[in-house]
Amino acid sequence: MQPQLEQSLTEGVATVVISNPAKRNAMTSAMWRALPPLLDTLAADPDVRALVLTGAGDTFCAGADISTLREPGDDPKMLAVRAEEALAAFPKPTLAAVRGHCVGGGSQLAAACDLRFAEEGALFGVTPAKLGIVYPASSTRRLAALVGPSTAKYLLFSGELIDSERALRTGLVDEVLPEGELAKRVAEFTRVLVSRSQLTQAAAKEFADGRTDRDAHWAAQERGSGDTAEGVAAFLERRAPHFTWRVSSKEGPAS
Repeated sequence: MQPQLEQSLTEGVATVVISNPAKRNAMTSAMWRALPPLLDTLAADPDVRALVLTGAGDTFCAGADISTLREPGDDPKMLAVRAEEALAAFPKPTLAAVRGHCVGGGSQLAAACDLRFAEEGALFGVTPAKLGIVYPASSTRRLAALVGPSTAKYLLFSGELIDSERALRTGLVDEVLPEGELAKRVAEFTRVLVSRSQLTQAAAKEFADGRTDRDAHWAAQERGSGDTAEGVAAFLERRAPHFTWRVSSKEGPAS
């Protein structure tokens, strides 16, 4: 089977699967290049309300496929950064569902998601020190913001792997599930995400990621969206709300 990114869409949730089973789902140069345009397509699809990134089989991603690092063309490190930044900029909620190894570029992608759920037994590592590679500044800052400077330094200085329980304690993952329960929990949680206000989610994502110049924009979106009135009415009437605000494919978040 050729290394590839597989995609599907079910009930508002797009799933992107990293598939390179022969090399524990390591990302080839072609896969790094393919991810940003794939994300652009999914972001523009109004039927997509959330995105799950996972790996084929029993592992998430073992990092970059080292055998492709010497191929001519783009700097492989920059390919990974562009893919990571595209994932971080995805305008709808993103969740990494992690089994097995989540190492190097795999951890880079997982950290770029909004949330990370892991199965017991998953292993996480950031390994550039094993190869003499300078980890990108943007990736280092994202990791430090997620787990704190001390844990980021532990991971980067040593290249050692940590288990799912330590990843949970440090904030690298948000939930750890027993073996066999990850898919069920991810499906359950993404159904919750799809049912909530996309307006709330889009604004919260920008604010939580540190953007400080869009307060007036989001206040205007809230006033004009109808979501608040619908949410209050649904609460009083004891029914599920029907939120209608959507992320615009042309102008970024808009009604």
